[in-house]
Amino acid sequence: MTTPQDKALRPRSATHGAVAAVGLAAFLLAVTIVRTDRPFGENMVHSALFIVGVTAAAIFLLDLIWRKVHLRASTGLDFSRDNPSWHRSLTKFAGLLGSMGFVGLLYWLFPEYHADFYARYFSMLAIVLPAWVSLALPYFFFVDRKMARPLDGYWHMGKLVTLQWDKMDGKVVGQQLLAWLIKGFFLPLMFTYMCNDLARFIAADFALLTSFKAWFDLLYGFLYFIDVGLVVMGYLMALRITDTHVRSAEPSMLGWAVALICYEPFWSLIGRQYLHYETGLQWGAWLWNTPLLYGIWGSAILALTAIYVWATVIFGARFSNLTHRGIITNGPYRWTKHPAYVAKNLSWWMISIPFMAQGSADETLRHCLLLLALNGIYAMRAMTEERHLSQDPDYVAYARWIDHHGMFRFLRHLPVLGNLRYRPPAPLEPAA
Repeated sequence: MTTPQDKALRPRSATHGAVAAVGLAAFLLAVTIVRTDRPFGENMVHSALFIVGVTAAAIFLLDLIWRKVHLRASTGLDFSRDNPSWHRSLTKFAGLLGSMGFVGLLYWLFPEYHADFYARYFSMLAIVLPAWVSLALPYFFFVDRKMARPLDGYWHMGKLVTLQWDKMDGKVVGQQLLAWLIKGFFLPLMFTYMCNDLARFIAADFALLTSFKAWFDLLYGFLYFIDVGLVVMGYLMALRITDTHVRSAEPSMLGWAVALICYEPFWSLIGRQYLHYETGLQWGAWLWNTPLLYGIWGSAILALTAIYVWATVIFGARFSNLTHRGIITNGPYRWTKHPAYVAKNLSWWMISIPFMAQGSADETLRHCLLLLALNGIYAMRAMTEERHLSQDPDYVAYARWIDHHGMFRFLRHLPVLGNLRYRPPAPLEPAA
């Protein structure tokens, strides 16, 4: 049954489309400078940090001056308030050190992070951490004095670190540690990928771009470079004053499990031993002798990849897996929920073409089912994300709006598929 809430207007997006566009333009400008002028030589760490810094500066300047995001209620800041406290600020600083120490302990403990693969990431930390620590205390002091509810996750974490356990809230500390665990897991991967992709782009010889295949290979890699570059910025720039802070982290084990298995080092095992859907024949070899179809098919793959990257770009400086940092309702999210998952999964079918396996019919079916299983994992990621984000009334309103205005709205009228329509969580019973 349609309710008046279902017909309500689409909620305003946390990031304005113009801000996201300026961020992308700044990113591309910084990449152009790095490639043409080589201000940092062959040092990919410095080059990547320069790109992230230029992009973040463009986004935050526009967000603060034009959008005035620091005045939003979602920041928890009230600039008519002035309640300074060095004690609270020092407690939060202790909480920050404890949060970083928690992640550092895991890096020391797990052999995964002793590999050379992460060398550039730890070189980056050697540059960024001193700046973080130096700026943290004055930042906490300024922001804390304007907070309507100053006892946040850093404060409770500080009480844990200083052994004042009777004053801390265990649930708040748990959310604080989850948020930092997310940052600690994804940032090493994304920064390493960014540096590797940047090195490949700088080394690319544009004089060799004389065929569709050459252009396809360059653009496909560059699109993913944009994606990981903006993701790195998102993980580094979680700040309350810019309204890009973490509101909450995914609370369920299922949500964590279906997300983490899609990334290294877990995907190496899952992808190789359980969901190895690739047949050895890919789209390029299949269509090599038919140039027109090759161009059309490849262009469709690039279009899907561009949509996937657009779904990251539109976040501005807010992107982060497994967290809520503001509801995005514009860009590709104007047309459907989870556009990144839709585009990425469709592109995998077009790239790996498991339905064209060179073998028996049952072997072809097996590879198709394996890719469907991976699609199912992404569907579970979407479901757990919706359950998490539905704690925010803005997401509930957005999901209801998409049900009636999104590009896949017709699915809710079909048998079986109609059961997939969004169902908001039941309201909590009032306390007795």
